[in-house]
Amino acid sequence: MSDTNFASRLKKFKEWRDELITTIGEYQSWLEKQGQTDGEDDLRVYQLIDSLKSDKLVIALVGEFSRGKTELLNAIFFSDYKQRLLPSAAGRTTMCPTELRYDKKEDPYVKLLPIETRKTSITIAEYKKTPVHWTKVHILKASSADEVSKAFLEITKTKKVHPREAQELGLYNPDDTGPDAIKPVDGKVEIPMWRQAVINFPHPLLEQGLVILDTPGLNALGAEPELTLSMLPAAHAVLFLLAIDTGVTRTDLEIWNSHVNTSKTEKGHENIVALNKIDGLWDDMQDDKAIAKTLREQVDETSRILHVDKKYIFPISAKNGLIGKIKEDKIMLARSGLPELEKKLAEDIVPAKHDIIRHKVVYEISGRLEASRSLLAFQLDSVNKQIASLKDLGNKNLTEIKARVSELKTQKQKYDNEMKGFQATRQVLGQHAKELFGYLSMENFDKLVALTRRDMQESWTTRGLKIGMKTFFEGTATPMEEVRKKAGEIKKVIDQICVKLHKEYGLSEIRPANLSLLPYVLELKKLEAKAEEFRNSPAVIVTEQNALIQKFFITMVSQARTIFVECNEKSKAWFQTVGGQVFSQIQEHKHAIDRDMEALRKVHENMDSLGEQMSDIDKQKKEISTQLATIDGLLARIQQPIS
Repeated sequence: MSDTNFASRLKKFKEWRDELITTIGEYQSWLEKQGQTDGEDDLRVYQLIDSLKSDKLVIALVGEFSRGKTELLNAIFFSDYKQRLLPSAAGRTTMCPTELRYDKKEDPYVKLLPIETRKTSITIAEYKKTPVHWTKVHILKASSADEVSKAFLEITKTKKVHPREAQELGLYNPDDTGPDAIKPVDGKVEIPMWRQAVINFPHPLLEQGLVILDTPGLNALGAEPELTLSMLPAAHAVLFLLAIDTGVTRTDLEIWNSHVNTSKTEKGHENIVALNKIDGLWDDMQDDKAIAKTLREQVDETSRILHVDKKYIFPISAKNGLIGKIKEDKIMLARSGLPELEKKLAEDIVPAKHDIIRHKVVYEISGRLEASRSLLAFQLDSVNKQIASLKDLGNKNLTEIKARVSELKTQKQKYDNEMKGFQATRQVLGQHAKELFGYLSMENFDKLVALTRRDMQESWTTRGLKIGMKTFFEGTATPMEEVRKKAGEIKKVIDQICVKLHKEYGLSEIRPANLSLLPYVLELKKLEAKAEEFRNSPAVIVTEQNALIQKFFITMVSQARTIFVECNEKSKAWFQTVGGQVFSQIQEHKHAIDRDMEALRKVHENMDSLGEQMSDIDKQKKEISTQLATIDGLLARIQQPIS
């Protein structure tokens, strides 16, 4: 896939992101040179840079067993090895969620989390921070297809345990009598050996920040709430696989409704559906026209059942796509439908990820740059006024200059008095900000979690879950509303200051942005909807699965905590930007008055100093103009779209 449109777009996206990191770093260096750094502001900038450096583009593959997910991965990513690297032969299927990624700081490996960790209350995300719990299989020679393939076989391993052990792990329900229910064989239940696998592999696309999440079938999705609540919603695209010979089965539809269709990307892009195994239609009994008619009918039916636009449904043959690439058979590859699917991935996923970063990072950094630019523009305006004033002084006598000094003293005294009021207002705003941040503090969040646990501790059941969910989500909605109100109060005060500065002192009119927490509110709403779906899912309704419900609650809280942390950071960044922008202008105006006073004093003492002062101020003007050009250049680079 190294020469496909998707690879090309991903490369350009990485180049754009790297340039963004460089530009933000240059802006931070500029701030440090100007002496305009602040501890919290600096920390936030470094956080944004780190988030971009660790940023990944995630594609998740979802579908029931035997739909061809792993074969599709082989076809899209590993055809250069001229064989199947990921195990996709009959009887060899992915038994646990598997992440394919690459970190150049580490050697290639397959890292596996034992299934027994499901007994703990620790999430997979937390386990990723503690390597000691993982089993690591090193890939000594990544260029060796045989060695890589052997290492990858680890993710297919299972083991047989007593039904009680499987039940404790949440992988077996003795009361389940459905057609897909797991049944003991010879008194044992077969379960996956691993809970999660992470493959660190130096593939060109993975090196550019792509992450592939390969998921097992319905049972695994239902048994691991973290997949549904965290991993799939975090994916920038979900590729849902069906088999064309079976169409949309009952379990396919359950996976779609419960795990896929609720996990659309932030910008609302549709999930992509692949109708795999179309090669099963290729025989001597049907001509191409009949096969095309069958494919259209299957696409229409799939569209009707899943309620998804037909332009997001792609009939493919992952097997023939892989063979076509290995044999460099262009006709077979084209017939497999794989190029059209890859093109859709390129057209939808990379631009969607680009939009997310522009919304979250570019918007914030642009706001900071705009604030710096406004301050420089104000300084330039002040210098121009000072130059005009000094030129005017050349035509005045000492009596007139003395009168001007007296006038400026009166103006300075008035502004100094105003400064006391501004400082008092700033302290009040600081108190408002503390209250605002307090609503989103982790301390208050943990109190909410403790309260929810208390409501649930007597009954880790579906009823207890419902009570706990009500407590929890009402508790998250309240602080969000309080933050909205408090931010409105802060914005109103700052707006009043801006109007006063503009009308009474002629300062540039500033229009501070509003604090928008809507994306985070919507994320919490989506999480609440997921919680409600889980509560009503067959797995929970059939039996009171104590361990599963506890695990779900822990996962739900972990996801909500992440939302609160991001919301807190956004609120702090907003306050620092709007407050800093206004009070920097206030301070700069004071400095301008002081400079005017000093210039007048020197001229009053010695008219011959006028030329020297004009020269000094002209140098200041050139320096400010240079700094303004620098900021304009950085702003243009920050807002530059992908080429």
